[in-house]
Amino acid sequence: MDSRTTCSAGIRSSIRILVALGFLIPALASAQDAPPPDEVDDRPGVAVLQFDNGGSFGPDQEDFEALEVGLQHMLLTELAQNSALRIVERRALKEILEEQDLAATGRVDAQTAARIGRLVGARWVILGGFTDIWGEFNINARIVDVETSEVPEAWSVRDDREAIYELLVDLASQITDGVDLPPLPVEVREAREQREIPSEAVLLFSRAQTYEDFGDQDRAVEVYQRIVDEFPQMTEAREALEQISSS
Repeated sequence: MDSRTTCSAGIRSSIRILVALGFLIPALASAQDAPPPDEVDDRPGVAVLQFDNGGSFGPDQEDFEALEVGLQHMLLTELAQNSALRIVERRALKEILEEQDLAATGRVDAQTAARIGRLVGARWVILGGFTDIWGEFNINARIVDVETSEVPEAWSVRDDREAIYELLVDLASQITDGVDLPPLPVEVREAREQREIPSEAVLLFSRAQTYEDFGDQDRAVEVYQRIVDEFPQMTEAREALEQISSS
């Protein structure tokens, strides 16, 4: 074998090594940059079921029927401000209820709520209801321990109809305090309390949620946009619009 043949063989061998390294180095870098395996989320899980309309008397009675869904969503939103809690999304909960044919008829009792909680991996399930008697608005709620099917705590908050949002903020705080869940940081709670959300915005948001549940996306978008334009502090509407746009 002459020197030219030896040189060519050496070059080819070097090229093979470099090519191999070219594939190997990115693979090593990718392995190093890969995120660690997902850690188990051990935060206490909380699910909120749809609220029961215990009776709405006076003007705008039909509007208040939509609060069954609206109050559920808004209480979930308030609880979700607390990063120490794991909140079961309303959409996931709705899918489970439909799959299992649960809560299709009548009100949900503690045993059924506990079963739902186990299906969605929640530690606690919140049941609630409301009444509106000529402008006096009352929200009641009870929490079910999924492990025991017991109801260790129940609450009731009452005020003028215009204070629906403030009632929800207060209720969310009472829930976390009542069963020794991690509290919402003071600065976050103060920021929520300072938001000015009139009952009209809450009612519109509830109506939009109902439209969305029934698949009427166009009407839902129309109402969400109205909220964004007229009540910009209600950021839930803007978030709902973004979610519809990305779906």
